[in-house]
Amino acid sequence: MRVRSILRYTGITAAILAWIVIAVSISVNPWFIFVKNAFSDLGGPRATDPWIYNYGLIVTSVFVDLYSINLLLISRNKVESFASAFVFVAGLFLALIGIYHAGTRPHVFVSTWFFTQMDISLITWGLGSLMAKDKGLGLFSLLLGVLSPIPAIMVPWPSAATEEAYGIVVIDVWVIVMTIMDTIGKRRK
Repeated sequence: MRVRSILRYTGITAAILAWIVIAVSISVNPWFIFVKNAFSDLGGPRATDPWIYNYGLIVTSVFVDLYSINLLLISRNKVESFASAFVFVAGLFLALIGIYHAGTRPHVFVSTWFFTQMDISLITWGLGSLMAKDKGLGLFSLLLGVLSPIPAIMVPWPSAATEEAYGIVVIDVWVIVMTIMDTIGKRRK
């Protein structure tokens, strides 16, 4: 039970850590402009101390993967269990963003697939929750996963960083809601 208490908050830890990594990376790279650059530029060849961003994403990915284990433990059916696997894979792609930093050939693929994988996770969790007769959480997750990519595609974002920040906030909102529901006991088996 103690392990579950720790795992429950690893999603929130990942969210906070990601923003800390971004903020510290920006602070050591005064050339970075939020409305001009991509966050990944903070780990690319132009960056001062790119290791902060790249290793920071790799460490953050560990917490994402730990959170996926928490999701597996609270899953109520095979579809929710499957969604936790998608979160695990998203965590692996987050690590790959740090490994294949800006300026490397696979970078665009791994960063795009991280966000895609998280959207698939939300949609799948939503479907699983609906199957478990949890209409509120099911609709929330499903609609967030289906609708959040629309602004990402349709809005003329001034930079990749602004679009990435939007995607990160969407993920953070889902993790916060899931953690609250888990903490107050509405998600326990």
